[in-house]
Amino acid sequence: MNWFHAFPIRRKLTWIILLICGLVLLLAASGIAIYEVFAFRRALVRDTAVLADVVGTNVSGALAFADDDAARTALAALRSEEHVVVAALYDDKGALFAQYVREPGRAVPPQAGMPGAKYANGRLAIIRPIRHQDRQLGTIYVRVDLGGINERLMVFGGIVLLILVLAGLVAVALASWLQRPITGPILELAETAKRVSERKDFSVRAPQGVGGEIGTLTSAFNEMLRGIEERRAALVAANEQLRTEIAERQQAEARVMAQVARLAQLNLITRAIAERQDVESVFQTTVGNLEDQLPVDFSCVCLYDVERAVLSVASVGTRSAALAGELGMTASAPIAIDQNGLSRCVRGELVYEPDIATVPMPFPRRLHAAGLRALVMAPLLVESRVFGVLVAARREPFSFSSGDCEFLQQLSEHVALSAHQGQLYTALQRAYDDLQRTQQAIMQQERLRALGQMASGIAHDINNAISPVSLYIEAMLEKETHLSEQARERLTIVQRAVDDVAQTVSRMREFYRQRAPAQMLVRISLNRIAEQVVDLTKARWLDMPQQRGVVIKLERELAPELPAIKGVESEIREALTNLIFNAVDAMPRGGVLTVRTRTLERTAKGARKPSPHVAIEIADTGTGMDAETLRRCFEPFFTTKGERGTGLGLAMVYGIVQRHAADIEIDSAPERGTTVRLIFAAALAREELFDPRPQTPPARLRVLVIDDDPMLLKSLRDILESDGHVVATSTGGQDGINQFVDARAAEEPFDVVITDLGMPYVDGRKVATAVKAAAPETPVLLLTGWGHRLLADGDLPAEVDRVLSKPPKLRELREALAAVRTAPAA
Repeated sequence: MNWFHAFPIRRKLTWIILLICGLVLLLAASGIAIYEVFAFRRALVRDTAVLADVVGTNVSGALAFADDDAARTALAALRSEEHVVVAALYDDKGALFAQYVREPGRAVPPQAGMPGAKYANGRLAIIRPIRHQDRQLGTIYVRVDLGGINERLMVFGGIVLLILVLAGLVAVALASWLQRPITGPILELAETAKRVSERKDFSVRAPQGVGGEIGTLTSAFNEMLRGIEERRAALVAANEQLRTEIAERQQAEARVMAQVARLAQLNLITRAIAERQDVESVFQTTVGNLEDQLPVDFSCVCLYDVERAVLSVASVGTRSAALAGELGMTASAPIAIDQNGLSRCVRGELVYEPDIATVPMPFPRRLHAAGLRALVMAPLLVESRVFGVLVAARREPFSFSSGDCEFLQQLSEHVALSAHQGQLYTALQRAYDDLQRTQQAIMQQERLRALGQMASGIAHDINNAISPVSLYIEAMLEKETHLSEQARERLTIVQRAVDDVAQTVSRMREFYRQRAPAQMLVRISLNRIAEQVVDLTKARWLDMPQQRGVVIKLERELAPELPAIKGVESEIREALTNLIFNAVDAMPRGGVLTVRTRTLERTAKGARKPSPHVAIEIADTGTGMDAETLRRCFEPFFTTKGERGTGLGLAMVYGIVQRHAADIEIDSAPERGTTVRLIFAAALAREELFDPRPQTPPARLRVLVIDDDPMLLKSLRDILESDGHVVATSTGGQDGINQFVDARAAEEPFDVVITDLGMPYVDGRKVATAVKAAAPETPVLLLTGWGHRLLADGDLPAEVDRVLSKPPKLRELREALAAVRTAPAA
């Protein structure tokens, strides 16, 4: 409304009168228009309904006799009604019977709707039933447009507009005549105020007009002018005095503002360098902000070498780089210190040369040659020791004020402190990194130790669980001669899997440890082990991927007449199984898995000439590994499989390879697959293969078996009794000791005692001690899942004659009984 306030008062009054008249006329015209619209709509509904009824009566015969031609002819008569755009007849079932469309392309409802009238989309639709003698023959649908309403509104709008124009002209004429008694005195008052404002002449007075409120306003205005005139003289005198005081204050404020500006600049630069943690970024931020905030034409920071008495450029401003190259003051460039301003600066003094053109010293002359005239050098001190110099220069002489020098002095103190903190931070970061690496190494060792402790804790339970399986399968393979070849082959696979489980548990704690003495190296065929591993892992590379709709094709490339190698069969089988599992995981969308063996000539470590070696390769066409993954793949607990991986697979493979004095090679690249190659030295031809044939059971013995696992106890009893021995069992250490003592008292002593090591209350060591105390000549066999470790660590109890590892082998059990037997049973 600002535009309205800017109008003269006469125009305002005229506009007010016009707006009021126009608003009243518009309200009246709107009411009439609304009434006309509703009246027209009611009339249109009534007229269209009558038209529909008339047409319905005319086509009732056509509907009754299903004469669609007559119906269409009757509907065509509606062409004279220009507002009817669509008409349709429907039979008594609601199906479309005949139609009329004024313009092609207009839609006709396919089914008759409910009778009534409906306005929609700017049109009126009438649906009326067609009846004859209380029987409905069909329905008629008529749609008309609302052009009549629009035409009527256009005519009405033109009339209203004409009335508004005529009324406006009359209102303007009346307003111009009626407003003069009101606006005349007000305009004269405004003119007087304008002359006072323009001329600053407060002696002018407004003419005194008529009475009333306007007369009162004029009198008050003239009285106000008299008061202002009196006070103006007093104000002129006071103004002169204030002008002098204001000038003094402005000078003081200018000095304060300059100081505040410098403090703000210093605060800005200080905050910027405080966010930096290294010395280089502190210096670079400092010179960069100096160029922008102070500003200067050249800035740099130099470090001071006390021993060599020389400065070296540490950082140059971005905009000063070109000038620094011209001056020979690029990064790391040396600057000699002689008897000039630099010598004073490195002693801790702020040096200011207002015009270096008059200074004969080398460094100022060097700057002057590049067009610089004014120079400030501020020392960087920490603990009263100068370690650097902040240099700032401008092309104009005498361009640094005392405030600028003070600013640079304060800035140098902040820069020195930040740089010192940066040096401390760098040293602390280096120490922290060293500490973190040490902690990670210790944590890695603790994790490995915890894994070994966990494996030791669960080895007893796992070995107890698989011992009956191992004993029964071995006995069935030896004694059940009626087994089919397929059953015997499957039992052999189960026996091999049980052996692998036992070997895996025994190595979980120390997979980098050298081979235990109890593990014998035998001649084995890599081709045979490869076939076994392929069969054992078939579910993983064939069945499980096919369930996901993925196909992994296996290719065997086994070299014929492959030389044997010396090794532990279960360990090599475990290593190949892990490699196949890794290859399958690397091919989530399928691919080709290749198992390949071949011979090659290779110079072993410490040898002088090549010797035969045997290589087995597991290759895939999967995702492959990048350089970082390839570098870390043998680290324990490192995995790229997320929660699905343990990070121990390749680490255990590496441990197995090391224990066999073999080599492992990996060829891999992202999206090009991976090939893992294990290389073993070929066994000598004269070395004999391990003889797996069963041994003859030893002579009949009385055996006492003590173990807290009922299943293992029963399996040992069944196996020993099948070999012809007399077996007594006990489920606890103390109960076994009691049985042993009672048997000796009854003159039926036991020839051999077999006891478990880990039992509650009274363990195997206490049992062995008690047996030897009662009958030193009685052999004691210790059965434990930690058998290999006891032998390797030299922790065999003195009272134990022999240690058997769980799960026990039938061959080893017979060998032990034959070795420790000293006399036949009584």
